[in-house]
Amino acid sequence: MTYLWLALAFIAAAVVAGVVLARKGAFPGEAGRHWKAVGLAFAALVVLTAVFDSVMIGMELFHYDASHILGVRVGLAPIEDFAYPLAGVVALPGLWMWLTRKRKQTSEGRAESGLKGLVPQALLASRPVSWINTAYPFTAAMLLTTREVDWVLIVGTFYFLIPYNLAMYGINDVFDYESDLKNPRKGGIEGALLQPRLHRPMLWLAAITNVPFLLVLAFAGGPAAWLSLAVSAFAVVAYSVAGLRFKERPVLDSLTSSTHFVSPAVVGLALAGADVTPGLIVVLVAFFLWGMAAHAFGAVQDIEPDRQAGIGSIATVIGARRTVRLAVVLWLVAGLAMLATPWPGPLAAIIAVPYIANCAPYWNVTDTTAARTNVAWRRFIWLNYGSGFLVTLILILHWSLTS
Repeated sequence: MTYLWLALAFIAAAVVAGVVLARKGAFPGEAGRHWKAVGLAFAALVVLTAVFDSVMIGMELFHYDASHILGVRVGLAPIEDFAYPLAGVVALPGLWMWLTRKRKQTSEGRAESGLKGLVPQALLASRPVSWINTAYPFTAAMLLTTREVDWVLIVGTFYFLIPYNLAMYGINDVFDYESDLKNPRKGGIEGALLQPRLHRPMLWLAAITNVPFLLVLAFAGGPAAWLSLAVSAFAVVAYSVAGLRFKERPVLDSLTSSTHFVSPAVVGLALAGADVTPGLIVVLVAFFLWGMAAHAFGAVQDIEPDRQAGIGSIATVIGARRTVRLAVVLWLVAGLAMLATPWPGPLAAIIAVPYIANCAPYWNVTDTTAARTNVAWRRFIWLNYGSGFLVTLILILHWSLTS
């Protein structure tokens, strides 16, 4: 079978799914905007795929058998490579529209009974747009250490891609339901509004989908893996559940949130048996500071609804202005820290710049105007994808230099 036929199979399935889901999920007047957005997104992915694949092929990280491709290339990337981003950009937005419409219908009182609707709501609650933020650190850490793909890497990547996010965000949405009702941001890409009837099933679903993976990964590793997995799981639970609610403990909230994203990398390093070097420690510290900055800045937009709900956070305690300035400083220190890492690590210092530029215009924001930072927070979500692209190029360079 040639790559073309395999690619066409993916595209056909994606087109059918994308069209059906978009029709079911679109409200009146949305269809035209939907397909325009799909076109723009695909154009951006074409550029990224052409650059990304050309770099990897140019470094001879992989190659294609000429007998299995058409021979048409964009840069060094075979035309077949563009089938997969096309499949994703056609199918996933339709899926998101369908899930979001389900949520809107439920909020308008057309709720189903029993467990019906749990899976779509659970998927929406898990924040698919952010799945990569936890799976990527694990995969990169383990792959760069072992230089091989094995069952532990595959299982761990899947776990930190979906079940982990289902637990982290699903548990949060259950225990934040009352405050989320007062928050206009909730109910879509920035957080689900789970109906009370789904709260207990969501907690059970989080447990059932997480515990087996944790046990398997613990079995695959030693004491270091056990400890890192325990810290990771505890941070997920402690952030939201009643009685602990680390998210309501200023500063500890940012520390815990950052742990959510750094701990997958630590788990990957532990499972791979990585050597702990000064350079590695600096990278993890920089990543941790980045995570703290991200959480602190994200908390600014919720100052008013959090105060109305009686929720404490780093932003409600020190105020919007100081929190924004703290986030800028943390991103700056994270970038400067990368300058102290072995080559090509210093190249990553530049990644802090767009985050600082996105946050800095709100240097003098007040508590009463804090909600305006939501515009920058939405940009932040997409900045992560661009940063991930740059980090991947740096990791590829590191791989080639150390091979």
